[in-house]
Amino acid sequence: MRRRSFYFIAVLMFCFGVLLPGFVLFGWTRNARDVTGMLGDGSGFVNPIGEAQLLTGDRNLNGSGGQDLSGEHFNKYQHKVAAPMESVIIFGETESGRASSSDGNNATDRRDFIRKMMKDSWDNYVTHAWGENELRPLTHKGHSASIFGPSKIGATIVDALDTLYIMGLHEEYQVARDWVAKDLNFDTVRAEVSVFETNIRFVGGLLTMFALTGDVMYKDKAYHLAKKLLPAFETPTGIPMALISLGSGASKNYGWASSGSSILSEFGTLHLEFLYLSDITGDPIFKEKVFKIRETMKQIEKPKGLYFNYVHPRMAKFTQNHVSMGALGDSFYEYLLKAYVQAGDIEAREMYDAAMEAFEKNGLIRYSKGGLLYIAEMRYDRIESKMDHLACFAGGLFALGAHTDPNLVGPEKNSARANRHMKIAEGITNTCHESYIRTQTRLGPESFRFSDAIEARAQRPNEKYYILRPEVIESYFIMWRLTGDQKYRDWGWDRYAPSS
Repeated sequence: MRRRSFYFIAVLMFCFGVLLPGFVLFGWTRNARDVTGMLGDGSGFVNPIGEAQLLTGDRNLNGSGGQDLSGEHFNKYQHKVAAPMESVIIFGETESGRASSSDGNNATDRRDFIRKMMKDSWDNYVTHAWGENELRPLTHKGHSASIFGPSKIGATIVDALDTLYIMGLHEEYQVARDWVAKDLNFDTVRAEVSVFETNIRFVGGLLTMFALTGDVMYKDKAYHLAKKLLPAFETPTGIPMALISLGSGASKNYGWASSGSSILSEFGTLHLEFLYLSDITGDPIFKEKVFKIRETMKQIEKPKGLYFNYVHPRMAKFTQNHVSMGALGDSFYEYLLKAYVQAGDIEAREMYDAAMEAFEKNGLIRYSKGGLLYIAEMRYDRIESKMDHLACFAGGLFALGAHTDPNLVGPEKNSARANRHMKIAEGITNTCHESYIRTQTRLGPESFRFSDAIEARAQRPNEKYYILRPEVIESYFIMWRLTGDQKYRDWGWDRYAPSS
């Protein structure tokens, strides 16, 4: 999921600790519990390929460098059938789970430490800010100036549900679940909210819990909220406005967003949740909305094959020449790949592959003088040697894309692109690791730059901060699951070394 919170990092680190054989969590992603919906409703609409295998304990590759992704092992990533709910195993204290760790009790101790961190964080939120969207940790008060405003709709509670559930914190989970059932009421919200944030945090969070538990309360809440977002999509192009009043349905775009434009990463981060919601409710409206966006983006003129970060929702034109795998662009690309992973969406896969090819051909994926691979930004055809922390999800993205590459199956197998993308995945993940270990705190900056003077370091004051972003840990986790290389596990733990 695309969570900017402690809880997503915590559950990834918990999964690093001990992974039970046979464990499956469908739709494990950074973006909006992204979905969630790999379980489907038994109709066969959803095809859980690729990412569902990240957590199965069934690694097919060993080592981290130069592996050839052609061969028979790839076929097991294709055309999987959704497991029945009963077969979804959540972490527990089983002997086989402990034995699965490659470094014995050390991994178990690390997992337990992460669980304790989660419980401490949760307990403080419950004590000082229950029902508020966020906790201000220094003043011990609720944070009313968050992205969801003063409305007490428990963003932290919804964010934490799956983490509590996966970690086996049953009592805490039940309290959170009961609050959602009894007190979470979107009909009382009159403030403007972000369509994007509401989708990934609330709709995605609720759908995740339905996928994990089968509790229809979660499905009903998600369905009710998603319908309140629909007026934002009433534009000539189908590209939604960024902000909507849940009370009146009035919508608009941010004043700062390039002549009233919509943002690529925001309207591009709806597909997985909306597709799954149509699947489990039988209401096609959500699927129709996101495929209308898809059709617009297919037809829009793309200079040099690139997607710019701002699109006018009435004219279907790019309004500013700015390309980024980080802020404003990132999860658009992620959702293209994961639409393929989620539902075997060939069109989405073709768009993803073409977009990655454009990044490569236009020199946006490049090496620094010191040999670090990074993804640059482009403004008006000029390369800016800067990479956002947000773009560090791309290590996992390229790895997942490599391991699900359609070129690896069929009569004419070709592993060249998959092998190249796996090398990119390794390089990007290493560079993001370097951005962490080159700071005094060993926490990565918001952005980092490359020049004759610096490599993978923040340069400007507004880049030198860390706000619990999960992208680097996410790439470590995916690389560990796909390669089995212990270094990714160790890098993940190093993030917590100062705390311990």
